[in-house]
Amino acid sequence: MGHLLMVESWVGAMSALLPRGIRESGHRFSFITRDLHHYLRSSPVPGAHPLLGAENLLTTETNDVAALAEHVARLQPVLGFDGVLTSCDYYLPAVAHIAARLGLPGAPPEAVERACSKDLTRRALREAGVPGPAFALAESAAGLEEAAAALGYPLVLKPVDLCAGMFVRKVTDDVELRDAYAALRQFPVNARGQRRNPLVLLEELLTGPEVSVETVTSRGRTSVIGVTDKSIAGAPWFVETGHMFPAALDLDTERAVVETAVAAVEALGLDNVVGHTELKLTPDGPRIVEVNPRPAGNQITELVRRVTGIDLAAAYAQVALGEEPALERAETGAGSAAISFLLPPKEGVIGEVVGVQDLDGADGVVDWKFKSSGHRSGPATSNNNYLGHVMVTAPDPGRARAKAEALVGGLDVRYAEEVPA
Repeated sequence: MGHLLMVESWVGAMSALLPRGIRESGHRFSFITRDLHHYLRSSPVPGAHPLLGAENLLTTETNDVAALAEHVARLQPVLGFDGVLTSCDYYLPAVAHIAARLGLPGAPPEAVERACSKDLTRRALREAGVPGPAFALAESAAGLEEAAAALGYPLVLKPVDLCAGMFVRKVTDDVELRDAYAALRQFPVNARGQRRNPLVLLEELLTGPEVSVETVTSRGRTSVIGVTDKSIAGAPWFVETGHMFPAALDLDTERAVVETAVAAVEALGLDNVVGHTELKLTPDGPRIVEVNPRPAGNQITELVRRVTGIDLAAAYAQVALGEEPALERAETGAGSAAISFLLPPKEGVIGEVVGVQDLDGADGVVDWKFKSSGHRSGPATSNNNYLGHVMVTAPDPGRARAKAEALVGGLDVRYAEEVPA
């Protein structure tokens, strides 16, 4: 039985899926955080938060990477960690540095830093000849306008160090560019209290469907688990409204997508990671959107598990321990699985979501969850403000997505002022 150190976590589904994957692969974990209450305020499941099942709950400053690595090194003779991981993007570089400091299995720290910084990713992929959008980088509004003039509108403005689509926005002229830049400038510190990089990325707008490739890279060899499709809405924002696994692609397109994703993983120098690489299927072929050196979020790992029997959260734990990951497929009875998310129609206090009572027992529904009455919804500008989800399976490939979307489409969000007292 291996002992893993989990450094911080997302507060959503992965904060339950990763502890489950660790336990079901026969291992245990300790959890270290700078603020335990951050997690206790938002449990992804009823009852006690899954992170409380850790063998040890440790509190220290986790935003100072060098100090954190030294702190863990002092704990090592007492607690005996065999591996280190996190589900939170903001701590992936720290985890890689801790693993290197302790001589534990892990990805090369410099490769993780390249993958977690969109500017470094773009430069590395361009140098390696991996196809992606034309891009430019700048720190000032004037610099961005100059870059936009050279690239030509429409463009996509992105922070280089945020997640979940935050502040990613399509811009079609200088006015929209300045507005997007001004909004980003108002967010100098991320949700974990880390000072942000002021560099801003401008990219050519890629058109076409979006997919992701789920991979496991271990000991220099990348195994492709499959391709997931992604539904995007909310222009000028890019909000993920759902996913289906496996994506309904023809063999030639799937082959090109997989080859491009694996080339990106290799170009970044990633090893000993579970990867989630996002691409656009443009008229000119697949183009890389981003490479994430961690398991997919938004419960994509659950879609994969329900179709293939492969638990990517468990594989992540195994890779972190230096074990051979369990990637054997099993017959599950599902040909496809999909999740569809409910976006808030507007900001405000939720009165009720009408129709959820009909989801229990609905054909193919395997999981659903929605915000309760009294929840204050934010704007539908990123993946952080979903009101809930429905997950379904179907016996045939390509069928689950339409079922999930139809179920979410049949729900009605009513706000507090619309519900009779």
